Amino acid sequence: MRDVRGFSRFAEAPRHDEHVGIANLGGPISTEPRINERIRVPEVRLVGPNGEQVGIVSIHDALKLAQEADLDLVEVAATARPPVCKLMDYGKFKYESAMKAREARKNQAHTIIKEIKLRPKIDPHDYETKKGHVVRFLKAGDKVKVTIMFRGREQSRPELGFRLLQRLAEDVQELGFVESQPKQDGRNMIMVIGPHKKKAEAKAEKAAAKAQRGGDATAEVPSEQEA
Repeated sequence: MRDVRGFSRFAEAPRHDEHVGIANLGGPISTEPRINERIRVPEVRLVGPNGEQVGIVSIHDALKLAQEADLDLVEVAATARPPVCKLMDYGKFKYESAMKAREARKNQAHTIIKEIKLRPKIDPHDYETKKGHVVRFLKAGDKVKVTIMFRGREQSRPELGFRLLQRLAEDVQELGFVESQPKQDGRNMIMVIGPHKKKAEAKAEKAAAKAQRGGDATAEVPSEQEA
């Protein structure tokens, strides 16, 4: 059915191929900076290879300087007006950046959460054993999740678990701090103790202590002349 102007009253649904061009405009966004001829602006604020400010120059002159210095022209601040570009060896820069990132990942130490479970009416000997575990974990730079497990009628006495957690926190306060205050979680009561020392610091101290013990052991072994 047509209206008085001769056009269909209902718009025709677009065909799939009509959107091919639009769909192809998408795709992954590159995180790499633009370099050399890929920088398509009339002028740039140029920075020299040693960080010196050259000033605002035409893109033609910037590319010429890069070619003469056998370096790349790299866009380091695309949103600036004009964009900031630097003369550098881009291949070397990428390699050094990748090595630094790899080294950072290698040296990164993640904090691990350990868990210790206690009963509200724990035996003194068992408490000392459990506390020893907490001490060891905190010295290693790990967090400790302490769980008080209530059973039967113990559920009506949450203050028993609260006092036990307070006691434990006070006993290890030189090594850790209460990161998450005691809270009820169903039949359990939970508290998290965080270490004062970071994981990396704890590992470094452990390695130093091990090296020291090794040096002391070597010093105690008599030489053949002394024997």
